[in-house]
Amino acid sequence: MTPGLRARRRAARLTAIRNIGDVAFRRPHGEEREPRGRGVRINSTTMVTGGAGFLGSHLCERLIDEGHDVLCVDNFYTGTRANVRHLLQHPNFELLRHDVTFPLYVEVGRIYNLACPASPIHYQRDPVQTTKTSVHGAINVLGLAKRVGARVLQASTSEVYGDPEVHPQPESYWGRVNPIGIRSCYDEGKRCAETLFFDYHRQHRTDIKVVRIFNTYGPRMHPNDGRVVSTFIVQALKGEPLTVFGDGQQTRSFCYVSDLVDAMVRMMETGPEVTGPVNIGNPDEFTMLELAEAVLRLTRSNSKLEFKPLPQDDPKQRRPEIGVAREKLGWQPKVKLEDGLVPTIAYFRELLGFGDTVRSELRIAGT
Repeated sequence: MTPGLRARRRAARLTAIRNIGDVAFRRPHGEEREPRGRGVRINSTTMVTGGAGFLGSHLCERLIDEGHDVLCVDNFYTGTRANVRHLLQHPNFELLRHDVTFPLYVEVGRIYNLACPASPIHYQRDPVQTTKTSVHGAINVLGLAKRVGARVLQASTSEVYGDPEVHPQPESYWGRVNPIGIRSCYDEGKRCAETLFFDYHRQHRTDIKVVRIFNTYGPRMHPNDGRVVSTFIVQALKGEPLTVFGDGQQTRSFCYVSDLVDAMVRMMETGPEVTGPVNIGNPDEFTMLELAEAVLRLTRSNSKLEFKPLPQDDPKQRRPEIGVAREKLGWQPKVKLEDGLVPTIAYFRELLGFGDTVRSELRIAGT
């Protein structure tokens, strides 16, 4: 092998290393490294991955309303342009189609990492890609944050607790997750992402924030995502039987999207000593039968209930312990379940063509 060819191959290898996402080369032994993500950030742009999704679009809207420059990044696997269409002409908003499993080279000051399909129907469609989105996506956004000194927030999930034996679930609980089940691509992917975030923080001093999101609902949910709130509403509006798995006594805690976004923004603005993880969700707990009854009452539907076997590894109970959020963020949810269901039902009624809905009906105070 000639010296020239050897040099070119070595350069190609180094270029490939850069493109993995964690691009910083190892420093010579003993050389000090500068703290990452500390101090004043030169670039004020905020990047939201998964920004065209249900939750991401509401976050982008909130940030724009507060005067931020927002870069919305989405590959439109589950997100849609329709979710952010009203923002496209705003001078502070930019939309970029990109898959976070590939590195992204931009200059930003803050990163909200929301990119990942979050409903079983969507994340089980391509489980390998789901895991890659959580793991490779985390590596790439952390590599970006490390390079540009950005603060980065990971939208983790209550699914890191699996089918919990501790109830309600505090942040100190390690969880009970099946590592080889059909939900594992999402649950374990998110757990690995948390590991990466805290290892980057310890090893590279990256300025991180981690929140664990419990069940969230509101306008712009995907009508076919299989989540219980959207499924019940769509079935009730169509006059179809409401699908209840098991005996309907399993519980969930539902947080309205405006409350959830508020908690994320508050978390991003905490000092560097607050890394998380922090549970964000509504501690009010409901059985599936109670939710079904509320949806039927608010939609005035005559639909019946149809019972089916529980899916594999479906959690029997879910409720957040939010003491840390109250203490560190000064936050607790404000919107009661039925108050949030009203605008959510109005959204789906309009989406499905069951009558015109005034835009103001899709909002409630504070959203």
